[in-house]
Amino acid sequence: MLIHDFETGQNPSRVVVLGASGFIGGAIHRTLIRAGFPTLPISRAEVELQHAQASDKLAGLLENNDTLVFVSAKAPCKDLPMLVENLQLLRTVCNSIKMKPVAHVIYISSDAVYKDSPNALTETSCAEPGSIHGAMHLAREVALKQEFRGPLAIVRPTLVYGLDDPHNSYGPNRFRRLASAGKDIVLFGEGEERRDHVDVDDVANLVHLIVQHRSRGVANAVSGEVVSFRDLAEFASKSFESNVKVKGSMRIGLIPHNGYRHFDNSMVTTAFPNFRFKGWREGLSALYLRSRVEGQA
Repeated sequence: MLIHDFETGQNPSRVVVLGASGFIGGAIHRTLIRAGFPTLPISRAEVELQHAQASDKLAGLLENNDTLVFVSAKAPCKDLPMLVENLQLLRTVCNSIKMKPVAHVIYISSDAVYKDSPNALTETSCAEPGSIHGAMHLAREVALKQEFRGPLAIVRPTLVYGLDDPHNSYGPNRFRRLASAGKDIVLFGEGEERRDHVDVDDVANLVHLIVQHRSRGVANAVSGEVVSFRDLAEFASKSFESNVKVKGSMRIGLIPHNGYRHFDNSMVTTAFPNFRFKGWREGLSALYLRSRVEGQA
């Protein structure tokens, strides 16, 4: 759950977005700019977090009244070398905020930290990751709690979709690109697994509110709806003027998360009564319309 330092939202002195050139970091930065907040976007071009002097360089850019949004990660984290790299990035950040303490830290984590469950997951559900990616994020969460004693908010997005996604990940992002190009969509198995998907702009808007209220605690960035990958593929195929077919395939290996990953987002909507996440139909309808208008695949 989230606890607010400011019950009435206040504009921050400045927000530093670490990882501002990425998909989620970029959406957060654009949202904060639209809100009129002073910001400092930091990407690898400004600070390469793995370099020997990176802690000193980052600390030199920070100010004591800053809110630091920490998005930078080598993701998805697939193996032990990548796990080590991500912990090295974390060490740089922790060393920097020890040298130059900031007013507020927001860490963008992942829903991968949670143990699989047939029940709806909440912020109090068991954090027992079943992947190296989840273990990486949980390790970074624990380390930040130990190293930073100020107000810390941890945001755990589920599968994120948006126009600028660079990964072409399986799901809405890939299905949109295939359908807009008139190419058939091939599913893993029959696409029967049901998952939650969240609009990247909803993640950014949630971070905006956390910044304003200097909130601390854990927040799941989730729509609260589950939908099968087949339904998502059929929706994409009907959203573009093409003869796209949706096809099943032979599944190799087990269905991820036992085929079901459902979340309850009521803790976030209780913390911010005027905020709501878009459902998948509303979010994807807007995304596909924007994609057609802007001519982006």
